[in-house]
Amino acid sequence: MGKALTPEGKFGVRIVVAGDQGTGKSSLIETIATNDAPRTNLPRLLPPTRLPENIFPDNVPITIIDTSSNPEDRGKLEQELKQADVIVLTYACDKPETFNRLTTFWIPKLRQLESKIPVIIACCKLELKHDNDYDHVRILQQFPEIENFIDCSAYENIQIPEVFYYAQRAVIHSTNPLFDQKSQTLRPKLVRALKRIFILCDHDRDGVLSDVEFHDFHVKCLDSETPLGTSEIIDVKEMVKNKLPEGVDEEKNGLTLIGFLFLHALFIENGRVDATWNALRKFGYNNDIKLSDDLIPRSSFKRNPDQSVELTEEAIEFLKGVYELFDTDLDNNLRYIEVEDVFSTAPENPWSDVLYKDAAEETAIGGLSLEAFLSKWNLMTLLNPVLTVENLIYIGYPNNPLSATRVTRRRSVDRKKKQSGKNVFQCFVFGPRRSGKSALINSFLGKPYSDSYFPTADKKYAVNFVEHLGGIKKTLIFREIPEDGVSKVLFGKDSLAACDIAIFVYDSSDESSWKTTAELLEDVAGHGEDTGYEMPCLIVAAKSDLDQFPMLIQDSTRVSRYMGIEEPIEISSKLGDFNDIFRRIVNAAQNPHLSIPETEDGRSRKENRLRKHSLRVVSVGAAAVAIVGLVTYCAWKSAKWIGCF
Repeated sequence: MGKALTPEGKFGVRIVVAGDQGTGKSSLIETIATNDAPRTNLPRLLPPTRLPENIFPDNVPITIIDTSSNPEDRGKLEQELKQADVIVLTYACDKPETFNRLTTFWIPKLRQLESKIPVIIACCKLELKHDNDYDHVRILQQFPEIENFIDCSAYENIQIPEVFYYAQRAVIHSTNPLFDQKSQTLRPKLVRALKRIFILCDHDRDGVLSDVEFHDFHVKCLDSETPLGTSEIIDVKEMVKNKLPEGVDEEKNGLTLIGFLFLHALFIENGRVDATWNALRKFGYNNDIKLSDDLIPRSSFKRNPDQSVELTEEAIEFLKGVYELFDTDLDNNLRYIEVEDVFSTAPENPWSDVLYKDAAEETAIGGLSLEAFLSKWNLMTLLNPVLTVENLIYIGYPNNPLSATRVTRRRSVDRKKKQSGKNVFQCFVFGPRRSGKSALINSFLGKPYSDSYFPTADKKYAVNFVEHLGGIKKTLIFREIPEDGVSKVLFGKDSLAACDIAIFVYDSSDESSWKTTAELLEDVAGHGEDTGYEMPCLIVAAKSDLDQFPMLIQDSTRVSRYMGIEEPIEISSKLGDFNDIFRRIVNAAQNPHLSIPETEDGRSRKENRLRKHSLRVVSVGAAAVAIVGLVTYCAWKSAKWIGCF
């Protein structure tokens, strides 16, 4: 058998033994090292002890570190505790006060050091134990970092190897991430992972593991050398059925998901936690019960700042199938509980994040239509393509993950080609407070108009489909930028690279609102010119239902004409009059060479470039004339000289 790897991917386990003075730390170490009773004249502190690699079945090298509990050695002790892979805490069976110190000093000390590694409790000097009754169960439930309690005796060599075997196993096959000692249940992350494994092993998708499917699982994950025979599989099912009747489907004669989970709970309770870890590792899970990094094609998402990532048609078709599978009542409404079920094989529901939670249009009863479901996937792909691919794998995407997404071409290329190749457009929404930004975005999501004002404190996204020319649907993503967040957005050189189009909303009944919006337009357009990330821009005159100032309309029209963009689009969220604005936004984004504002500074720079270009042309022309004249003169002189002979 080859060397086993720890969950962190390294060979070897570092075990640090700590505890009160006189509890038997050094004796414990000497006995495992010599397989004999400890010397009576042991040194105060043993040097690091290396155990043979083959001492336990996993063939993992073990180094044991002895520690001192003297106050003057506190710094060295803390350093060793921080470097440990697992800690063995000792107490003496004949000294109840050392047991109490586990919870009053040692475990709090580990938590103070922010240690998140497993702990084994060794009850030493078992030969001296009298009638002392130590409540191990209570402490196990109170401190989840404790993996096990083991009674032992160094002088009588009782269960000394077990102490270090369980310490090693706590690193390689830790119980705590899988099982909640307090509630005596599998942890939610493990349940989700096992559900995915169950589905992947259920090849005929009938909801149970047949004898053949369970045999294949056993060979792959548990014991490939001695696979279960038919009679043994029957015995396993009978055992599950006797303890949990719903664990076996009698009609289909197979193990149900509940039975599969129950079987792993039995593995863990009976000390076979390695069986569950083996299954997890065979299906690509790491120590955090998430897919290993090497299964996620992260490098495929490398791109320039002005490129984005979109789902491919192949991935969209898969997601449509997922929607139909979980929309059990076929009402084009995926309820909250059904969305949770979609992600029940992932470590968590990614859409519980505030960025996605309320970003798509909901049905009248609070669910998601197919379009809203796909919209959320499009938003997640734009913001975090790695998260999208990761979750596609979790929910069973059958093809190469690389086929699920594509990187769009650069926006600068789109401008040259005078047409965007994107299916998903991101629109930054600028504007002062109370200008109507949120009302516009809420209407985009089908939410009713409200006079109540709730300022946007942070980034807010909204996503929906918009029907484009010819009935083609494009995805539009709004990102609302609070007025006090504009400087942060414009701080970085690439801050506008992801913006396909920007709209500037102002309250058409408020002169100061327009002035602020005009300044924002100037700042954003100038930043785009300076960085090379110019984008189409539109001005939106909101609240057209209110009394408007004639001079304000004239001024906004004059500014838009001067900057070379479309005149302000008047809308009223209150009256539901949007002047086809969403389609107009998509149309402007689809034509990235149009509607790009030009500032006075930008116009001056452009004129200077044209002037320099003209001078270069004139200079080159004059030089060409001079060269032609010189060549003509030389030819004439040459002919004249030859004629003298």
